[in-house]
Amino acid sequence: MPDQPAMTKNTAKPAAKTTARTNTHSTAIQYRVEVADVHAHLFQVTLTLAHPVAQQRVSLPVWIPGSYLVREFSKNLQKLQARQGRRAVAIQQLDKCNWQLDCTADQALVLRYEVYAYDASVRTAWLDASRGFFNGTSLFLRVEGQEDTPHTMELVASPSIADWSAATGLTPQKITRRGFGTYLASDYHALVDGPVEMGHFWSGTFTACGVPHRFVVAGAPASFDGERLLADTQKICEAEIRFWHGADAGKRRGRKPPHANYLFMLNATHDGYGGLEHCNSTALICTRKDLPRLGSDKPTEGYTTLLGLISHEYFHTWNVKRLRPIELAQIDYGRENYTPLLWFFEGFTSYYDDLLLRRAGLIDDAGYLKLLNKAINQVLQTPGRAVQSVAQASFDAWVKYYRQDENTPNATVSYYSKGSLVALCLDLTLRAEGPHSLDDVMRALWQRCHGGPMREDDVIAVLQTLTGRSFTKEIAHWVHSTDELPLRELLEKHGLAILEEPAQLAQQLGLRVSEDGALQIKTVLRGGAAEKAGFAAGDEWLGLEVGTGHATQNWRMTRLDDLPLYAGKHTKVKALVARDKRLVQLALTIPKAITTWRLVVRDAQGVSRWLA
Repeated sequence: MPDQPAMTKNTAKPAAKTTARTNTHSTAIQYRVEVADVHAHLFQVTLTLAHPVAQQRVSLPVWIPGSYLVREFSKNLQKLQARQGRRAVAIQQLDKCNWQLDCTADQALVLRYEVYAYDASVRTAWLDASRGFFNGTSLFLRVEGQEDTPHTMELVASPSIADWSAATGLTPQKITRRGFGTYLASDYHALVDGPVEMGHFWSGTFTACGVPHRFVVAGAPASFDGERLLADTQKICEAEIRFWHGADAGKRRGRKPPHANYLFMLNATHDGYGGLEHCNSTALICTRKDLPRLGSDKPTEGYTTLLGLISHEYFHTWNVKRLRPIELAQIDYGRENYTPLLWFFEGFTSYYDDLLLRRAGLIDDAGYLKLLNKAINQVLQTPGRAVQSVAQASFDAWVKYYRQDENTPNATVSYYSKGSLVALCLDLTLRAEGPHSLDDVMRALWQRCHGGPMREDDVIAVLQTLTGRSFTKEIAHWVHSTDELPLRELLEKHGLAILEEPAQLAQQLGLRVSEDGALQIKTVLRGGAAEKAGFAAGDEWLGLEVGTGHATQNWRMTRLDDLPLYAGKHTKVKALVARDKRLVQLALTIPKAITTWRLVVRDAQGVSRWLA
């Protein structure tokens, strides 16, 4: 039987005297974080080095692991100063993120600087009068040559935030009940892997397979059902711990999860979505309307999406933060770190995030198949899948996936969505051929790589060991080429039928648009009717001319659904668009043969054997 411990919740507690949570530990590298000015969005950081070398160098990361884009965090650093005793130390900036200090060796060196924090994402730092948040990669200068020594961080309850609380996954050393005080990290990498949430947040706890978990939520409205979120998240965590470590996880030696505790940090906003994984915590963002609501038994589509995000980031505790690409075994914070394996680490995680919701009983078969259907159509409606393999898309994440523009769907494919379909194909192939599934592959990889760095060859070797045959051909076609995946064949073997239905109008035309008061063209998909007519991203579709001669009619367009309303049975029309303040008329032929997939259960028992 699953553990069913009591769940508790609490809001920010009154301040109390500082209490030791672990043995105090003096380190040679200490960071002190204070709020300089909430209205100016400025943190103040004091870095103390007990034993610098002569001409010590320091640097600030240019990216944060898990988000593959050079973000230039140093652009927000200002007023950098250094002293040794009473002597001001000269600082020479070497490049965009590296500094050299004209200091002497083995005399305490103190650096002070400010960091501007006004990015509400999970990747950087934020500070205003109601909330603070930061990742260490945005705040903490790295001390060259001393990255592998213990580091401490002191969070100061500055006067302007005296009634706030703080939460982080870092190891507490000496903290108050509100969470301010000193935290210990084994090295610089662990330090910057522990984001911090501060403010008046809701807080609740639960235990999953013997592991204590905490969930904090900032920005929640009065309708927020915290108990529901705790209960559902507990089910997810238990399902995933047992996925990796067996049904008796947490009860037997050798079957314990790799984290002793875990922290979820969720920022509920008017408009936002995303997450970023860390070793024993995750930072999440969602819209307030997606939170579970008091008195509402039926989960909304938005809440199911939030649970999928929670499932995704928690799965990364194993698949990314520990089992990880060999290229990321040692992080270089000063440049891009390339790997062709994001199709596995993000894609396979994307396959399991919703599947484990099904196994945890949070959605049923129909709910899961609806999510899978959406993922399949997303890939099938991306022309870039015929241009770039999913391995290439992984390698190019730094310049393509994280730098999306109007041409992105035509030039690349998402290693999240197509990677999840590669996982689907492997899982269904294994299930069709014998007693094994992709679950066995994931656990065998964990054992083979000792929960550490892995290569693609490890995947191929595990598949060979489990099945007795080579999967080199499948990996070559599904991962390293632009060949179509054998989705139809495999899904039909497992009890599903695929119906071809007319696609939505935007997809039939080969367009992605926005309709906020005007019909704006955002993307023109490769090979579609809109591209053949001459539409371009940035156009505003103003009007429509239908018919010829005395039967000609002219109509104003404000949304895409106006097209079938005014075109009627006409398949050839003239579109009037505004482009760079010029009016352009385009001859558009409306296609009829564009279809989309709808998954239908043909054999309920076959589907249940796979999903449950």
